[in-house]
Parts: sequence; C-alpha cells; structure tokens
Amino acid sequence: MSERQGSEAAAVAVELERLRGTMEAGFARVDGSLALLVQRSDQTDKQLADHEARLDALERARWPLASVAALTAVGGVVLAGLQLTGR
Repeated sequence: MSERQGSEAAAVAVELERLRGTMEAGFARVDGSLALLVQRSDQTDKQLADHEARLDALERARWPLASVAALTAVGGVVLAGLQLTGR
C-alpha cells in the first residue's frame, strides 16, 4: 500500500468514526424523545381513566334526580285527579 493510499484510508477511517459518533448522538436523541412521548402517553392514559371514572360517578349520582322528578309529576297528577273527583 502506498503512502497516499494509507493516508486516504486513515482519512476515511476518521470520517467513518465521526459519522458513527454523529449517528450515536442522533439515535440517543431520538430514544430520549421516544421515551418522553411514551411517558406523556402513559400520563394521558391515566388522566383519561380518571376522567372516565369521575364521569361514571356523576352519571350514577344523577339518576335519582330524574326519578324524583318523575315521582313528583306522578304525585301532582294524582293530587289533581283527587281534587277533581272530590268536588
């Protein structure tokens, strides 16, 4: 191998090492970004589950109001009927 070929091979090796370092840094950055996205996704899933549980609790607590309103309406109709028949 001539001296020129040896220096070219060394230059190529140096450039390949720089490229390797650049690639490793890029992959590390991408891995960090992906880890952050996964963490945020997990937090969003937890918040969504919490909101669903709270919504279910609100829906369960709401049904007596409709029942009370219906019973009051039926009671009013019965009283009105009694008053009409009582005259």
